Amino acid sequence: MKPTAPVAPEPRNFFQDVHEVVRLIPAGRVSTYGTIAHYLGARHGARTVGYAMMAAHTADQYVPAHRVVNRLGHLTGRMHFATPTAMQEALEAEGVRVVEDRVADFDKLLWDPAVELA
Repeated sequence: MKPTAPVAPEPRNFFQDVHEVVRLIPAGRVSTYGTIAHYLGARHGARTVGYAMMAAHTADQYVPAHRVVNRLGHLTGRMHFATPTAMQEALEAEGVRVVEDRVADFDKLLWDPAVELA
């Protein structure tokens, strides 16, 4: 009987890794493109995390993309949702207050995977 070669696991891609981290953000909390990129070892990859959020609707499992905001807490991704207010509505449904397209109490609600998952 011939020995069989080990089966290599499916290769991972950055978008999948981003989606996996975003799924860990608790309801009622937010993270940023930059903190997620930094956690995944892509220090200057915030824009790529944004692209991953734009592709979140194509993921096999649900990705709560509404929980990812910019470094100042602004809902910069809002235009990529079904309606311009859908991102804010999803956050508010989780108890996050949004004022003028910015997360109120942003510093208190920030979920940094490098800290939270350490």
